[in-house]
Amino acid sequence: MLTAIFVGVMLISNVTGTKGVLLFDQWLHIDVGPIQMDGLVTDGAFFLFPLAYVLGDVISEVYGFRAMRRTILAGFVVLLIASACFWLTIHLPAAPFYEGQSSFETVAGVVPQFLLAGLLGYLAGEFLNSFVLVKMKERAGEKRLWARLIGSTVVGEFADTLVFCSVAASALGISTWGDFINYTVVGFVWKTLVEVIVMPITYLVVGWLKRAEPTYAIALEKAQSDDV
Repeated sequence: MLTAIFVGVMLISNVTGTKGVLLFDQWLHIDVGPIQMDGLVTDGAFFLFPLAYVLGDVISEVYGFRAMRRTILAGFVVLLIASACFWLTIHLPAAPFYEGQSSFETVAGVVPQFLLAGLLGYLAGEFLNSFVLVKMKERAGEKRLWARLIGSTVVGEFADTLVFCSVAASALGISTWGDFINYTVVGFVWKTLVEVIVMPITYLVVGWLKRAEPTYAIALEKAQSDDV
């Protein structure tokens, strides 16, 4: 179920992320050196994509790095299939009565670039997020879950956001350093804040899964016996 939701979030985000979004442009104006902001520049996936990192933390914490690698691979496969289907549909001959060809190309045509941005971002972000969380858990055991969640998120989100924004910016029409810095900084800060805000829910989900998942209890018992 967690893998299905994760893959769904990836697929939806790669479509909604093709729309550039400008928030608070009526009152937010910053002009400091290279940072020039007239509102917050983001994309249509800003409200959903952070859920991917929450799910990644839960899967990594409960099921381990290997399970998260398989989950990321499943997401990649679905995104590749989606990209191929969008490309094929664009190039199929349009019916005489169909008037939405140009609109469909505008939305679906940039998906391959977002796919590339997502693939590179996930390689840098999701793997680092899971790796850091698992390594921190090896050192601290079951203690300080909050530190693992925040620490892994900061590392993973920064790498993901920087790589993703660098590749995807031109697809959104971002052409100035000011807008690029705005897009990158807003994305990183927003996604990190969301994970911090929903951390109590993450705690509840992780705790419930650890109690309900028999494989976790067995693995924990084995780890504790190995320590002894």
